[in-house]
Amino acid sequence: MASAAYIDDSCSEVIDPPKTEALDVTELVGDHIPHSPKPNVVVSSSVRELLECPVCLSAMYPPIHQCSNGHTLCSGCKPRVHGRCPTCRHELGNIRCLALEKVAASLELPCKYQNFGCLGIYPYYSKLKHESQCQYRPYSCPYAGSECPVAGDIPYLVNHLKDDHKVDMHNGCTFNHRYVKPNPHEVENATWMLTVFSCFGQYFCLHFEAFQLGMAPVYIAFLRFMGDDAEAKNYSYSLEVGGTGRKMIWQGVPRSIRDSHRKVRDSYDGLIIQRNMALFFSGGDRKELKLRVTGRIWKEQ
Repeated sequence: MASAAYIDDSCSEVIDPPKTEALDVTELVGDHIPHSPKPNVVVSSSVRELLECPVCLSAMYPPIHQCSNGHTLCSGCKPRVHGRCPTCRHELGNIRCLALEKVAASLELPCKYQNFGCLGIYPYYSKLKHESQCQYRPYSCPYAGSECPVAGDIPYLVNHLKDDHKVDMHNGCTFNHRYVKPNPHEVENATWMLTVFSCFGQYFCLHFEAFQLGMAPVYIAFLRFMGDDAEAKNYSYSLEVGGTGRKMIWQGVPRSIRDSHRKVRDSYDGLIIQRNMALFFSGGDRKELKLRVTGRIWKEQ
């Protein structure tokens, strides 16, 4: 399957279906569709348009409001129009469009991530909940140096990291990196390094950065898995840092990139090195950070 990018700026809320009897609208949507998942189902575009809010252009969920002329509006946008129908400008009142809610309850629609491989068909009121957990939903860019809005499948993100963020790419399950900074007393929550490793047919992101832990400046290194959490648990990794005859070792399970970089960092799920210890490992006059971080990745049996 070809790689794909995805940008979704919707903020729809997952809403449970209304407890009402479904209306048979097979004349609108064709033959009734058996329970999901089944591919290649097309719902009439006119039905989709009926369920689209004219203000936010998102799908409408109960309660669906209407004016006296029958124009509909989602509950989220009703307060924004100050009691006036956005279509005819008549007063809205508190009329609820139960008929359209029943039409929606009878529909079954494909997942919006079908281009990423999801072939499921879901009841209208269950679709949002499924999409919030769909295993085919796109991943956010794991680059931590900026709030990158790009999302896509793993092959797309790997190319994006390499081409757009100029991230170092390495093959193999062991690594040996040296981090050098001339003025280690400047800690501004700076992300210093992201390296991507390809091993076991998967991709892993190694992060190293400085940040404030309370009032104390610290350094942290951790690994993230480019895939879902269930698959990430099949792997383990170790990190080691040291100098002048001392060393620190961390062993853990890589976190999925479904968890944001900030979430992993703020949970301290990685090798944390206090600045004084880091400077001790660096040796010399302690005016320059020189840390060597080594590690390996392995697959659990």
